[in-house]
This record gives sequence, C-alpha cells and structure tokens, in this order.
Amino acid sequence: MSTSLSIPCPHCGALNRVPAERLGEQPACGRCKKALFDGHPVELTAANFDAVAGRGDLPVLVDFWAPWCGPCVGFAPVFVQAAGQLEPRLRLAKLDTEAQPQLAQRFHIRSIPTLILFRQRREVARQSGALSAAQLQQFVQAALAQA
Repeated sequence: MSTSLSIPCPHCGALNRVPAERLGEQPACGRCKKALFDGHPVELTAANFDAVAGRGDLPVLVDFWAPWCGPCVGFAPVFVQAAGQLEPRLRLAKLDTEAQPQLAQRFHIRSIPTLILFRQRREVARQSGALSAAQLQQFVQAALAQA
C-alpha cells in the first residue's frame, strides 16, 4: 500500500496528495498544473509563508536573508544548488527579512543568514551563518535525523 504525502503548491498554495514513491517523477499541482518542484528555492512572503512552510508533510528549510548582507549573498548560490540536490526530499525556500520584517520578528531572527528547518509547522533545527555546501548537507542530515 502506498503512502501519500500532502505537498503544498509553491505557486497557488493548493494542497496536493502525492504517493511517496512518485515524488521523483516531477509531480504537478492538480489545480494550477505547475511543477511542485523545480530545483529552485521558493520565494516566501507574508502572503504565502503559512501555505508553503506551514502545511504539508515535507520538511521545509528556510533561508532568512537580506540583499544588503554580504554573507547572505555569498551563500545564495550554495542554497540554490542544494535545492536541486535535496528536492523532493524537502522543500527549500528563501525569505527576505528586509521585505518581510514581520516574519523575521515572528521567528526571532537576530542574525542573517539564518536557516530554520520546519517539519509540520514546528521548528526542528536552526543554524545561523553562511555554510559551505558540505556544511549545509551535514546540517540538513543531522536536522532530519533528529526531527
């Protein structure tokens, strides 16, 4: 018997049920027909944060950053590359703390970049500071193991 996962669409917010064994087959949203995963982090805003990061069965790794932050800009290509490698096991997303200060405050972001791994609406791991690709992989593996 197949296990289905609930996956929110990053484009329209619709919740999709996808059999776990079919995650790697590039599933599309049942409502808007766009790809549920495209190998790039999802841009989060106040309008879509709870729909994307607060629902569904997949863990969501959010990069809280700002465009004026040198380490954030330097870390961005590492995070984008990780999205291509880690999806669809988990969703990667970015949140501009300059444009979304209310969300930065909600999650008590004190330094950037800060990574937070959410699983079923709950924060399960947090890491501040830019990471190398290897360090990011280690953080994700350790966080998923304890989640």
